[in-house]
Amino acid sequence: MNTLHLKYIVEVARTGSITIAAENLFMNQPNLSKAIKEFEMTIGINIFKRTSKGIFLTKKGEEFLGYAQNILAQVEELETLYKPDKKNKISFSVSVPRASYIAHAFTVFVAKLDETKEWDMNFKETNSMQTIEDVVEGECRLGVIRYQKNYENYFLDFLKDKKLGHEEVWEFEYLVLMSENNPLASLDTLSYHELSKCIEIVHGDLTVPHLSFAEKKKNEKHKKRRVYVYERGSQLDLLNQIPNSYMWVSPLPQEQLKRYGLFQKRCSAAEQIYKDIIIYAKGYQLTEIDKAFIQEINQVKDSICRA
Repeated sequence: MNTLHLKYIVEVARTGSITIAAENLFMNQPNLSKAIKEFEMTIGINIFKRTSKGIFLTKKGEEFLGYAQNILAQVEELETLYKPDKKNKISFSVSVPRASYIAHAFTVFVAKLDETKEWDMNFKETNSMQTIEDVVEGECRLGVIRYQKNYENYFLDFLKDKKLGHEEVWEFEYLVLMSENNPLASLDTLSYHELSKCIEIVHGDLTVPHLSFAEKKKNEKHKKRRVYVYERGSQLDLLNQIPNSYMWVSPLPQEQLKRYGLFQKRCSAAEQIYKDIIIYAKGYQLTEIDKAFIQEINQVKDSICRA
């Protein structure tokens, strides 16, 4: 079995097109098509189903794709470790939720890296479904996804279907984040009644795919004024500059609260428990760099819990 054939399979599956895959692989379409057919005959399964509407993975093909991606990831890691021209290069990629504690851990992690080596770092903040897609397609080696605990079975089944492994990072209750100058910051307890008078800052693309329209409307019955944002930096500026605003967040490190003049506190109406978990392709062996990043996340989490 040639790893080149595995690269062909992965690229065709990613693009959904023999023609586009051939262009990306710098080869002509007939040769790529022939190579894939010969490979299918060699291993004895049909990886792709060819139709008038395009090319699609078969059920066996989906299973094979997961193994192919894992093998290629491990081969790349071996090359990184042992090729002379790559020994001095640090490669790392992760897709995460817009969580300040994770971003802080990443900053500390990067600050500790060896500056005598080359770096190839990819830190992407996005929603859980995009993170899963990034890891499945090999764009990122690691991912961190967030979900409400009552949707855990849905996500774990989805990860199993996508042939992804996982390990828990943190289980927590959302806190209300606001400016120190927000009048609500002085209250002993918070309720939805007080929050309904304020402006809520929300990440616009953090949705649970299988929530019905009725469930979404039910969850939004208390929200009257919202500002939707799509990156973490703007949320902190808005909270700092608009005292009458707030946001539901995972707990933040104390130094970030001080830096932006923010305050976080529990709300009596916070009913949901959330989980952050690390995901990766099944069979993927965590590198020392991966482990160092995860260690920083755990250390930041522990420091928040102790505060």
